[in-house]
Amino acid sequence: MNEELLAARRSALGELADHIQAMAGEHLESIALVDDELVAVARPQGLLPLLMFLRDDGACLFKQMMDICGVDWPGRDKRFDVVYELLSMRHNLRLRLKVPVAEGGTVPSAVDLFSSAGWFEREAYDMFGILFDGNPDLRRILTDYGFAGHPLRKDFPQSGYVEVRYDEGERRVVQEPVRLVQEYRTFDTLSPWVGPQEPRHPGDGKAAGTDGS
Repeated sequence: MNEELLAARRSALGELADHIQAMAGEHLESIALVDDELVAVARPQGLLPLLMFLRDDGACLFKQMMDICGVDWPGRDKRFDVVYELLSMRHNLRLRLKVPVAEGGTVPSAVDLFSSAGWFEREAYDMFGILFDGNPDLRRILTDYGFAGHPLRKDFPQSGYVEVRYDEGERRVVQEPVRLVQEYRTFDTLSPWVGPQEPRHPGDGKAAGTDGS
């Protein structure tokens, strides 16, 4: 995008931010341009009124809900952000809307405002465990119904909690707790392209003096 078009886009987003702040500021924590993108943070109780305003107001017309996802911040009191990506085809503009939610808290479902929100909310529930109050079908959508945990949380172990295999004796798929044969492994950082008689290279963890030699 050339500088002239970029400047025009920044101007349009700046004017839109001022309009949203003036007309719906009571539902906002903040709204600002971040890396040339319009980003708003909603107050939890104002999420649905704000989404309705953004959808219906003539200067906004964000009628397409492109995505809903979660972001995990384990050290924060309100652990998650729910992020809504909105598109206005009429004005050729995008807006990112965030709302913070604590672990175990709920976010009002947007399914009555955007039909596409249903599956997006199910995915955020499946991956992060975020609950959406009012979603009529809040089930797992990417993992199995018996899956343990929420795999996009930052404290979710890479090995998972259960493993799936086909049991020949029972002739069915079974789920079992993950069993690690070796709790810890020692990794040799020597390059596989270097033979045992060849010189060792500094920085590969095997240089002279780093392994006791």
